[in-house]
Amino acid sequence: MSNEFYELRANDPQGRPVSMERFRGKTVLIVNTATQCGLAPQFRGLEELYERYKDRGLVVLGFPCNQFRGQEPESNEMMEETCKVNFGVSFPLFEKIEVNGPGTHPVFRFLKKRLGGFLGSRIKWNFTKFLVSADGKPLRRWGPVVKPEAMRGYIERHL
Repeated sequence: MSNEFYELRANDPQGRPVSMERFRGKTVLIVNTATQCGLAPQFRGLEELYERYKDRGLVVLGFPCNQFRGQEPESNEMMEETCKVNFGVSFPLFEKIEVNGPGTHPVFRFLKKRLGGFLGSRIKWNFTKFLVSADGKPLRRWGPVVKPEAMRGYIERHL
């Protein structure tokens, strides 16, 4: 099971494929994001986690999604720029994906299968967060309203 994560791929905002193998040996925090969401200020908290722990092996991966009330209407390029300029994001971002339904991206299909939510595996809203261990094992899922700083202790224990 632990190697399955590293077999997955996702495209960066320019459409170039990125293998999750690139993150082997790192603790990975995966988040479905949206720049127009009321929870978008969490980008700053996610960036703070990334800056604080990247030298200890944490990487944050942002996967924009427009499935929740159209809160990510921007093109991939504009979304990336908005994240950098408005929220100071330097962690890796990917192209827009779907997190629910028949078009669910394989990364989220994998995560939801391993870590169901409170009312099933379906993603309920933007800024659902998943932590994957340095050996590719899904560890924990947090709901959208959980602020990044509230996850710090758990993340520290797994670095």
